[in-house]
Amino acid sequence: MNATNISELEYSVVVPVYNSSKTLSELVEQVDRLFVELGSSYELIMVDDGSKDSSWAVMKELQGEYPSLKIIRLRRNFGQHNAIMCGFNLCRGRHVITIDDDLQNPPEEIPKLIDKLNEGYDVVYGIYEEKKHSLTRNYGSAVIGWYYRKIFDMDNRISAFRIMTREIVREVIRYDKNFPYIDGLISWNTREIGEVSVKHLVRKEGRSGYTLRKILKLSFNMITNFSAFPIRVASLLGILFSIFGFCLGMYFIVKAFVIGIPVTGYASLIVAITIFSGVQLLTIGVIGEYIARVHMNVNKKPQYVIREH
Repeated sequence: MNATNISELEYSVVVPVYNSSKTLSELVEQVDRLFVELGSSYELIMVDDGSKDSSWAVMKELQGEYPSLKIIRLRRNFGQHNAIMCGFNLCRGRHVITIDDDLQNPPEEIPKLIDKLNEGYDVVYGIYEEKKHSLTRNYGSAVIGWYYRKIFDMDNRISAFRIMTREIVREVIRYDKNFPYIDGLISWNTREIGEVSVKHLVRKEGRSGYTLRKILKLSFNMITNFSAFPIRVASLLGILFSIFGFCLGMYFIVKAFVIGIPVTGYASLIVAITIFSGVQLLTIGVIGEYIARVHMNVNKKPQYVIREH
């Protein structure tokens, strides 16, 4: 179904799934109970992002029990934001909620997001009173949040627990490149963003799929895909080291011709070559990253590929 179609559904809940077979049943049951109590029509869309456990088998069993559940299986692990984009393209609700699969975001907190959105916001984030992640994950989230505020010139905090209007989702899915970053795409389309305090529970089962490597990858993709910041840093370094090189050259000239102290060539030459070679390689590497992303987007590397729907 096309995400731009008008629908009678009030809410769509999109859940990216990765190796969470032990928490899916409880998550689906809690979401279903919540919307029954609210008396609101909804659909729950779960996107299996290449899980290596029995998540897909559990999702198929749950679908037989819950008519509002839709399940999608991707051909490999594309990443959380890519999986969410898949859900966005298939959802039909007038309001769209994203929530993790590990029950650290209790579905009972969804009404807080809804109430805040009804104050006139386009997007509302659930901000955790106290994060129950590991130290590495908390640090990584803080770094990503800092990058987000600097790159997109935003003041709000972000999380994976959010609600947004159909209009914002419609604009977000217009981005068809390989490296989507949901929060950045949201910031491109609206400044009417709110936040509300919500609970964050200890993970019941397993370990977070967001390893340090994935956090760093997400940060780097965000910086290089949505900002010219690295190029500007490389340019600034080039200017600073050019000034440094000029000053170093003047120092040696004054030392040799004014003061009369002989200049030993090898030490100064090696230092200069090392410094400037490092800056050049850094700059080339940054430019190379941008070119690689342009190359992949020109070749239309898929954002996601569905195996079963």
